[in-house]
Amino acid sequence: MEYANEEIIIPDESDYPQNILRKSLYEKVELNFKEEIEVKEEPINIKGVEINIAKEIVIYDEPIAFRCESNLVKHELTHIEEKSYQCSICDKRISKNCLLQKHEIVHLGEKPYKCSQCDKTFTCKSSLVMHQRVHTGEKPYPCSLCDNTFSNKHNLIRHQRTHTGEKPYQCSQCDKAFSHEHQLIQHQRTHTGDKPYQCSQCDKAYSQNSNLTRHQKVHTGEKPYQCSQCDKTFSHKQGLIQHQSTHTGEKSYQCSHCDKAFLRNSYLIRHQSTHTGEKSYQCGQCDEAFSLKRNFTSHQRTHTGEKPYQCSQCDMCFSNNSTRISHQRTHIGEKPYQCSYCGKSFSRKWELIQHQRTHTGDNPYQCSQCDKTFSRNSYLIRHQRTHTGEKTYKCSQCDKAFSRNSYLIRHQSTHTGEKPYQCSQCDEAFSLKSNFTSHQRTHTGEKPYQCSQCNKTFSQNSYLIRHQRTHTGEKPYQCSQCDKAFSLNSNLIRHQKTHTGENNI
Repeated sequence: MEYANEEIIIPDESDYPQNILRKSLYEKVELNFKEEIEVKEEPINIKGVEINIAKEIVIYDEPIAFRCESNLVKHELTHIEEKSYQCSICDKRISKNCLLQKHEIVHLGEKPYKCSQCDKTFTCKSSLVMHQRVHTGEKPYPCSLCDNTFSNKHNLIRHQRTHTGEKPYQCSQCDKAFSHEHQLIQHQRTHTGDKPYQCSQCDKAYSQNSNLTRHQKVHTGEKPYQCSQCDKTFSHKQGLIQHQSTHTGEKSYQCSHCDKAFLRNSYLIRHQSTHTGEKSYQCGQCDEAFSLKRNFTSHQRTHTGEKPYQCSQCDMCFSNNSTRISHQRTHIGEKPYQCSYCGKSFSRKWELIQHQRTHTGDNPYQCSQCDKTFSRNSYLIRHQRTHTGEKTYKCSQCDKAFSRNSYLIRHQSTHTGEKPYQCSQCDEAFSLKSNFTSHQRTHTGEKPYQCSQCNKTFSQNSYLIRHQRTHTGEKPYQCSQCDKAFSLNSNLIRHQKTHTGENNI
């Protein structure tokens, strides 16, 4: 370590002090340790500017590399230059007068550099030059590892981290690291809860400016992204990209657990929860849990009553945006979702998916307590109550409770006596629309429900279900007092009277 206590004397300007300085610096770097060295303070003249060299120079154990010599010299001066110029508005000290003037423009709000092709103005010339590349398309910074080129050096450096995997920005509150500073800033808001981007038209605030911009289109109705294959327009670019896949049929999001593929990443994420069963979003006001955050957020509004999404054509408000969009189609009669099997069209996508299962026979929802499968999740939930005995729908006028909402609605008509559905062909009136629809088939003779195992058809779905038990032998109605089971509830009731001794006439 012969250099550790060496005293370095910077000679006069005739010996090119920047070269001697560079040599001494790199000799110290080769020692591979951090060392403070004394330099005798002598004035030197570089490009006509007299500068006093600082007494201490800190050398780090890893040298900084530069592409060209001029940049190295410029960097070395940052070690020795005295910051003698102070901003009159803030306490910042700056090494050069020209840099001070540029800095003070930031405080004044002055933007003297104007683009000749648009109305944008800038505080410094370098920003104008960079902006003008938007018009010229110039990209002078090529990546040395791939064919990408960039309009500014900052974007090139940021891009190169995709090759190196470098993540220099680390969160001080957790172990996460990021390749870009703005990603770190955005991430830190998950710790602080900071939402600096406030909507000027409502009370909503966002942690990211992009989310605010997306939200503001709800107020303006702006849809700048148009599909090149049809007339549809979208408020967000991602919406257009997702829509275009309906033309191509491309399903680029593949499940790693099975062979299924999806048009959208959100569909894939939703599907993957069927493999893991994970429901990480737990409601604090009830026992419901959700695998997706947006479903959790939407559910919470059932407790708060919040309905932030208003129809642009009427006064109706909705708790989620998808319901609002579906509702708006009732005004225009739009049915964008068409069945590829029969040609039927639907205004809502979930209606199409449910309908297509009548063609495919797909029953993706399986009961965990028995082998039954169902085409809809709502059918599964309803079925599971036969195992738990849960009756969540309670009458507000008496103590009765029901396992299905339809049963509650039917029951409530016994209190009101209201029958708003009047048959136009006879005097019959009904409290429920479903009963009214079924009744009308007695006049028309329509039997839309067909058995898949024989050719019989039925006017009501309940008749079809009852008939299908003659094929399957299923007897779901079990007597609680003996081992007998029945295919029809009416037969169970009749049988139970043999235990009670009640007159069966």
